[in-house]
Amino acid sequence: MKRRYGWTWALVCAALFPAAVAAGVYEDMIHAVRNGDEKTAATLLKRGVDVDTVTPEGESLLMLAAKEGKTGLVKILLAANPRINARNAHGETALMLAALRGHREVVRLLLERGAEVNHPGWTPLMYAAVNNRVEIARLLIARNADINAVAENGTTPLMMAAREGHLQMVNLLLDHGADVNHKTKFGYTALEVARERGMRQIAEALIKAGAED
Repeated sequence: MKRRYGWTWALVCAALFPAAVAAGVYEDMIHAVRNGDEKTAATLLKRGVDVDTVTPEGESLLMLAAKEGKTGLVKILLAANPRINARNAHGETALMLAALRGHREVVRLLLERGAEVNHPGWTPLMYAAVNNRVEIARLLIARNADINAVAENGTTPLMMAAREGHLQMVNLLLDHGADVNHKTKFGYTALEVARERGMRQIAEALIKAGAED
């Protein structure tokens, strides 16, 4: 009897306070994704929760799962056909966040579903370069990532790798045709960035690749 009354009260609440009930379900969904609760997330999606729900910070459910490397949840969300290339307030996509964090399997899943590799502004390859995610960079390059993509400030993946001291990433980008003499709008090159940071090995690699001294 108690259980029946509980359901009755839930139905009354849903009828009288639909906005409150919707807000509760919304919060439950975000909580499930943040905590890796695949069962609850799948159940709520089946009940009609919008897969493109966003947090107050403007991150989609897919972004939340991708940046934390929750592969199972990413699969569940992808099955619900989310806006895979949606961006948050910083212009980041789920693919960019997964690349930055080094979640290779998530990156693979997103690429298989058609996530954009090249677009204006910061790109997934730039995000991989800054954190030396070499294997992810290889995946992106295999999908025709623009080696010489340029961010708003003129920075390229090579410059980001050089600035952070990632020699393996620098060599990978050079091997795939990175423009060693590209200049930012302030006139800086990858070589100048490497020298300013004291990255001697990287400076040598850049000079060997044709960087103008």
